[in-house]
Amino acid sequence: MGFNTRLLHEGAAIDKGTGATVTPVYQVSAFAHGSAEQLEAVFSNKAPGFAYTRIGNPTVSQFEQRMNALEGGIGAVACSSGMAAVTLSLLNILSAGDELIASSALFGGTIDLFGDLEALGIKVRFAEHITPDELAPLITDKTKAVFTELIGNPRLDVVDLKTVSVFLHDRKTPIPFIVDSTTATPYLVRSFEQGADIVVHSTSKYINGGGNSISGVIIDSGNFNWDTLRYPAFEKYRRFGKFAYLAKLRNGIWRNIGACLSPQNAFMNIVGMETLGLRMERLCENALALAKFFESRDDIEVNYPALEGSAYHELSERLLGGRGGAILTIRAGSRERAFKLINSLKYALIATNIGDVRTLVIHPASTIYLHSTEEQMHSAGVYEDSIRISIGIEDIGDLIEDFSQALDRSEE
Repeated sequence: MGFNTRLLHEGAAIDKGTGATVTPVYQVSAFAHGSAEQLEAVFSNKAPGFAYTRIGNPTVSQFEQRMNALEGGIGAVACSSGMAAVTLSLLNILSAGDELIASSALFGGTIDLFGDLEALGIKVRFAEHITPDELAPLITDKTKAVFTELIGNPRLDVVDLKTVSVFLHDRKTPIPFIVDSTTATPYLVRSFEQGADIVVHSTSKYINGGGNSISGVIIDSGNFNWDTLRYPAFEKYRRFGKFAYLAKLRNGIWRNIGACLSPQNAFMNIVGMETLGLRMERLCENALALAKFFESRDDIEVNYPALEGSAYHELSERLLGGRGGAILTIRAGSRERAFKLINSLKYALIATNIGDVRTLVIHPASTIYLHSTEEQMHSAGVYEDSIRISIGIEDIGDLIEDFSQALDRSEE
């Protein structure tokens, strides 16, 4: 099936009770059973069914199945937010004394999270770029995972997943590769086909598309062999074979922390994701056109991976089909001009989100990187004059006209 056909039909299910073409919202806390024995069997995972929405719900389950089908994994676990998905994907593996290698070009909230991991006894080593050459000197016998965003937000660096995954997997002691694919989405690349082991999404963004629900998801490829000598906590889950990571996650920290997705938000995501292909096609076209407009001006500096002058242009062609995603950044020359430019826009909304159908702008240094050091900001591609633009589906002529007048007014 093609991408848009797969969105509508793979993993989807007609509601058996009513014939509803979209899974209804099972907005309920608990599910009744005909006998104590039946509920016992469901609770102990010896029979299919639902008991309590924190640990399973039909609407949420349908969303998980459809996300798993979209990425081509063996199973998915939905979470209450993208940050919950990132956190639990790592804590399912790591414990005190372990080390994690991560890209320094991460979303500010993820960088803040890694500071919290240090308090739990988990050491985080940052690599300026996720490449074999930069990873090699950081790896120790305590390194238990490597984490990166596929397209860095907002540095917009693109990671060569295939090269990195081969390097990590061909070692004497293989290391799992966890990829946050929020900014790329499966429309641009299916990360498992490039060697990723675990994929996470903040599905609040492009999967949902309408800016109406907070959510996240963790998807497992089933390809990594969880050696119980290096990952002793997996010992009790060995009997699940390739499903060991998911079994441990669902029956352990995800279930116990309670960062579950609400049925209503799962429903909104199901509705939104069915237009992901159409939206991403338009968003990427708009982003490239706006980036070329900025490139034509001598009063602004633009960063977008699909531009011919970008250091990631060749990789974008090879890995992302010539597209660069739906985010671009510009540098206005000063903080004052950046603020004036933002405040002069008519259509772009000043908001801290990406992946909406509306164009959104933000000054990262004063908002999502507020708690970061100057060194951390610069590593993430954030400066005092930076503006991040999340492109929407508006008519591109209107967007170019809006940014043109805002640029002119910011110089007055």
